[in-house]
Amino acid sequence: MGLFDTLAKNALGNMLGGSAKMDPAAMLSGLLNEAGGLNGMMAQFEKAGMGEIFSSWVGTGTNLPINADQVQAAVGTDNLQALGGKVGMHVHTVLPLLTQFLPQIIDKLTPQGHIHENNPSGSQIQSVLTSVISSGLGGLFGGGR
Repeated sequence: MGLFDTLAKNALGNMLGGSAKMDPAAMLSGLLNEAGGLNGMMAQFEKAGMGEIFSSWVGTGTNLPINADQVQAAVGTDNLQALGGKVGMHVHTVLPLLTQFLPQIIDKLTPQGHIHENNPSGSQIQSVLTSVISSGLGGLFGGGR
């Protein structure tokens, strides 16, 4: 793992409260596995009436925004609470992070505009998280996307 990867991983750990019980990539991988991969997560969003939003993240166009209530409806309160327990955080902390980063993560996991791999590997997820975090950190320091 390169220096920037390490810094990005530490930054996400700090954003997650600094005392996360689980690696951020493992946390996201667990969330995807629990949903049945990317296809399963898409089905959850479709069932919650937000298929168009999720499809925009997968597609190559602009990502539609989502709010915390919509994420909670699609992912489910029980799943959010389980996720919070795994990272040692309250669901009210996990939810805004997912709301902010999930569209970018799904977008980067589907660069060709479709779900090519339903269950991305841990290294793919780590790479995407590093990219998303570096984009966010660049914004903090005046950098663009």
